[in-house]
Amino acid sequence: MTDESDAPNDGEQYHLELREGDIDGPVLLPGDPDRVDIIAECWDRSEQLADHREYRTLAGEYGGEPIAVTSTGIGSPSAAIAVEELARIGAESFLRVGSCGTIQEGVEVGDLVITTGAVRQEGTSDEYVRRSYPAIAHEEVVTALVTAAERLDHQYHLGVTCSTDSFYAGQARPGFGGFRAAGATERLEELRSAGVLNFEMEASSILTLASLYGLRAGAVCTVYANRVTGEFRTEGQRKAAETASLAAALLTRMDRIKAEAGVDRWHAGLSLPDPE
Repeated sequence: MTDESDAPNDGEQYHLELREGDIDGPVLLPGDPDRVDIIAECWDRSEQLADHREYRTLAGEYGGEPIAVTSTGIGSPSAAIAVEELARIGAESFLRVGSCGTIQEGVEVGDLVITTGAVRQEGTSDEYVRRSYPAIAHEEVVTALVTAAERLDHQYHLGVTCSTDSFYAGQARPGFGGFRAAGATERLEELRSAGVLNFEMEASSILTLASLYGLRAGAVCTVYANRVTGEFRTEGQRKAAETASLAAALLTRMDRIKAEAGVDRWHAGLSLPDPE
């Protein structure tokens, strides 16, 4: 039998090397540690707090509001560790910021995909809850991301994401020597027919854990590849960084306005000014 005392997280977190009080405000979660700098370039100020394994953390300010960023590496196992340890030091809102491949013809390379929910085609979240439990983005995070994309005039699409454990076989790409996973092509066509917008590798675990723990999470990804047209260009990642940073500031302002109005949920009757 295990309990909370069995976790190696007394004080400094084992993987992130962060402590309670190190960060404040929403946390942006890119996969690539190098993307941390691209995100922080959008902010008013930033400072590095930790750099351990794939986890690199900066804290700072955007639009007069506190903000932080922690890279998670590739895939859901390491992303779940980041959510676990950030939650333990007080983080309550998470915005995945990444890149993705679309499986819909009408989504252009360089566009943004804002996730409303995710297909759990990864195994990490299965360790937490039955597969029929939905991976849903928090409505306030979705609202903040849409508002930010609109204010920044970035082209975006709103819909369902598929998160996988494999960049190759799990996304119906050929493996080494042309290897094809059994049923992968059929799964791809089923997802496309169901209107799923994109493949990536972390969103469903982040959304699932946040929901289980009563926290807020969402995701915005720049489209690098269109699997229908065959286009692939690594451009536009700053759009996702800008959108997530502004959305984080908007979330903090939303919370302040809710508190002043004496309500628990954001709704259309509350006005949302721009961050300063």
